[in-house]
Amino acid sequence: MGTAIDYQKQMTEIVYVNLPGPEEPQPGMTGGELLHGFLAELNRAPSAETRAFVSTLASKWNIHYRNSSGR
Repeated sequence: MGTAIDYQKQMTEIVYVNLPGPEEPQPGMTGGELLHGFLAELNRAPSAETRAFVSTLASKWNIHYRNSSGR
C-alpha cells in the first residue's frame, strides 16, 4: 500500500508596487500607502547588492514592482 500524500491548497495574492512611489510619508496616508512608499524606497537602494536582496525577498512574497508604464 502506498503512502498518503498531504495536499494543501495555498491561496496567493500578487502585490504590485507602482513606481515611482511616494518619497516621504505625508499626514493622513493610509497604512497601504505607507507600505507602498516603504517598498518603493527599498527598490531605490543605492547598492546593487541591496537591490538584489530586496528583489529576492520580493519574489518570495509575491511582490512585483511595476513602472508607471505598466510593466
